[in-house]
Amino acid sequence: CPMIVCSCNVLSDHEVRSAASNAVRRSTSHVYGCLGCSAQCGRCARTIRKIIDETLNGAKVGCPVGCACAMHAADPI
Repeated sequence: CPMIVCSCNVLSDHEVRSAASNAVRRSTSHVYGCLGCSAQCGRCARTIRKIIDETLNGAKVGCPVGCACAMHAADPI
């Protein structure tokens, strides 16, 4: 069962884990960007950082399909 870790953007731990495991750069701001949002109040930053750290081992390189991060905003499809 997914747990909401960011109430401002309504992000679940599953979404954060997926973005973290596929992100090129593993920072909270990059994970937010890959999920199409940005930090609001910041209360979830530690939890998101923890999820990123837990996901670090064995992660694939590249962003998830449909990633909205700034790194891909200028890339032609």
